[in-house]
Amino acid sequence: MGQRSSHYAGGITLFAICLLGCSQQNTTTKDQKGFGQRGGGRGGQVVNARTTTVERISIQRTADLSGTLVSPDQARVSSEVAGIVRDVLVEIGQEVKVLQELVRLDTVELNLALERAESALRQTEAQLGIDPSRENQMPPDDQISTIRTAAANRDDARAQLARAEDLISKGLLSRAELDTAQTRVKVAEAAYQAAAENIQALKASLQDRRAAFNLAKKKLNDAVIRAPVEGAIAERTVQRGEYIRENTQVVNIVKMNPLKLKTAIQEKYANLIHENQAVDFKVEPYPTEMFHGKIAYISPAVDQATRTFAVEVLVDNPTHKLKPGLFGQGAVRLGRDDNVLAVAEDTVSNLAGVSSVYVIENGTVKQTTVQTGEHQGKFIEVVSGLKGNEILAASNLNELVTGTRIGPGDDEGGPAPGDPPADGQRRGGSSGGKRGSEEKGNAQ
Repeated sequence: MGQRSSHYAGGITLFAICLLGCSQQNTTTKDQKGFGQRGGGRGGQVVNARTTTVERISIQRTADLSGTLVSPDQARVSSEVAGIVRDVLVEIGQEVKVLQELVRLDTVELNLALERAESALRQTEAQLGIDPSRENQMPPDDQISTIRTAAANRDDARAQLARAEDLISKGLLSRAELDTAQTRVKVAEAAYQAAAENIQALKASLQDRRAAFNLAKKKLNDAVIRAPVEGAIAERTVQRGEYIRENTQVVNIVKMNPLKLKTAIQEKYANLIHENQAVDFKVEPYPTEMFHGKIAYISPAVDQATRTFAVEVLVDNPTHKLKPGLFGQGAVRLGRDDNVLAVAEDTVSNLAGVSSVYVIENGTVKQTTVQTGEHQGKFIEVVSGLKGNEILAASNLNELVTGTRIGPGDDEGGPAPGDPPADGQRRGGSSGGKRGSEEKGNAQ
């Protein structure tokens, strides 16, 4: 009987010990769950975060643009005469000046054509009695030999008719001889009239032959093709020895300084864009270098398809670093606004296109939606949503919701933004470490 009582007492003791162990285990589990909730940053819990204030800054307003660089003067130089290319004096990329020789054609046929035109001109000038050395001075008609001869014959015929009429009145001349004298006068007057008309025809022919002579001279000069503008050779399309016809392109010249940036700007900036505004842009070959220009020409019409209006920017290019055809991206400087409300970049949270900040009031977080504007360095303009006197959370934003309590910031010993908690330490600061110590003591 005593042995049975002893076994019974031992069983009761063992059962009590098991109940105590289970109670401690449940307590530890509940503490761990509560600790996890605090580490998650839910409403009413403590999260470490740095804080900052709303700033007032100065912002440079801009309008984005992109476009292609083109040459303001581009000449596709063609030959005005046909002939064989005797020499090509330029190569691609070579800089040329105005009237510099580019291509020379063979001039044998052109010289012969000039000589023939000159011979015909001199013949006409001789008929008109023009001195070749004074070709622009036309002698009076009565001094031209043809007219003078016709006038002399007419005057002689008139004098003979007068004598014949005198003799016939005295009965010393027959009627037939009088008729002959009258006929001679008519013939002489007709010859004079023909001579005068011939002179007028020669004068007209003189203009034609002078034009033909000048044209032949011009074609001879055009056998040497010269640069009409200053620039660089972008293309050479002829070779030595080939025969080319009139209007055949021989080279393409592009002006390198200045260049034009042809672009289009959104219609909402139409009232803000004007001539001489500064433009900053970059090109792909020089990604770290900023180039500058000024707006020179603005289209008065808006393209209905793209809702933009055309703008041309003049860009100085003295070193010819920029090349026509390069694609540029940049912005127009519209003006600077002072005393603009702004917040640091690390205070703004973006989710599904909605921007928000975490305002701290009496140590508690309040999530506030804001409308943002321009970026300026590490700051973002706040268009609406803040008054300007708020204190904002600047770290661990992903752990914050409305109602979260804020603990010491990163600069006061808290974890850095995005860093995982260290072993043995829970989110929520020193209280988590203390609770961990208590749990270890209970386990022991």
